[in-house]
Amino acid sequence: MKRVLILGTGSAAIQIAVNLKTKLDCSVGIAGRISARSKIFFSELNENNNRVCVHIQNNEHISMSGECFIDHAFAGYETISEEWDTIIVSVTNNAYISVIKQLDLEFMKRVQCVVLVSPIMGSNHLVSHFLKQSGCSAEVVSFSTYYAATKGRDSATEVLTKAVKKKIYIGSTDKNSEACSQLSNVLNQLGIAVVLTKSPYEAESRNISIYVHSPIFMNECALDNIFGEDNNPKYAYKFYPEGPITQYVMHDILEQWKEISLILNTLEVERFNLLEFMNDDNYPVSPQSLSRDDIENFTSFDAIKQEYLLYIRYASLLIDPFSTPDANGKYFDFSAVPIQKVYQDPEGYWCIPRVPNEDYYRLKILQGTARNLTLLTPTIDKLIKNYERKLEQFAQTNQEYLLSDDFIPKCWDEEVSLICNEIRSARQLN
Repeated sequence: MKRVLILGTGSAAIQIAVNLKTKLDCSVGIAGRISARSKIFFSELNENNNRVCVHIQNNEHISMSGECFIDHAFAGYETISEEWDTIIVSVTNNAYISVIKQLDLEFMKRVQCVVLVSPIMGSNHLVSHFLKQSGCSAEVVSFSTYYAATKGRDSATEVLTKAVKKKIYIGSTDKNSEACSQLSNVLNQLGIAVVLTKSPYEAESRNISIYVHSPIFMNECALDNIFGEDNNPKYAYKFYPEGPITQYVMHDILEQWKEISLILNTLEVERFNLLEFMNDDNYPVSPQSLSRDDIENFTSFDAIKQEYLLYIRYASLLIDPFSTPDANGKYFDFSAVPIQKVYQDPEGYWCIPRVPNEDYYRLKILQGTARNLTLLTPTIDKLIKNYERKLEQFAQTNQEYLLSDDFIPKCWDEEVSLICNEIRSARQLN
């Protein structure tokens, strides 16, 4: 990792660039597609002599802050030059193949490692199989998720990091990966614990969004709000009617976890404790709300108790239990995360926010993988049906407006085929 090229010009790409320059002292390049937003980024980058900067919201994350000078910037993937030993893909996970297809084939054959920052379950299989078909032998590394919560500021070359993950899982196609060792070292310096997994698929499965986003955002309450049928403000983690959380959402979270666990078990990835993962790897609740015994023995309980414990967990996080109360005894309103609605882009096209648009992609890939493995996924099927029905309803009632292809139901058959081909290849090798 002496010469690292980051694909993508978003907030995460800037944070990653600063971390690599300050912790690894390597050459760093940034490349991105040409768009209205990226033109502003590249213009400001040029005006600032390739300087980018990360600010932090909390002093405890001081190690994430800093600035650096990008060594090379490429406006348009077709303009990439120089030799790069590692590529870090920091674009939306449903764009991995479309972006890699834009890279020069001879250039890709010389790349030694490709790192996927925020993959879905199957992204590593997808990219690995595509690279092999193209004659490329690069190692492919998957993070469980991007390791921070970073957003833009007024300047396109400055970002604000609001939160940092406590733990990240990393898996690679190379069992003796030097890249994973170097990436782990960087993350450890940032105060982030790293778990190296036996397989990339296992790392990709350790993302909390997989298990909670779809049931929370693909029910009638949330979808009515996202697609504008209910214009009252709603909040993602509040209980009905302020938000979508109900006992039925808890049921779907539990059943979807069981369906995903079947996929994991078929691929020889050990099932993990969902409640323990929520509490220990993401955000804990106070022991007065959930006992350690209940957390650790979650998988042994019957479904009713499991749903009950999940309900307690979300009720306990309506406020931040570890915040400092104000003079009136009020704790920080932790659950007041506004549900984002459909919006019009600068060109006038109606678009769907990343949540649940990216979650739809993730669910469709899971559904396709399960069907290939002859597994039933009734909860996943139901959530997809809920979402696609809303897509069709919105398209029908807004025919006079410009609609992006977000509103077209999709299959992603090519991606599913590549993933499943890689699964079969891995099974034959084992």
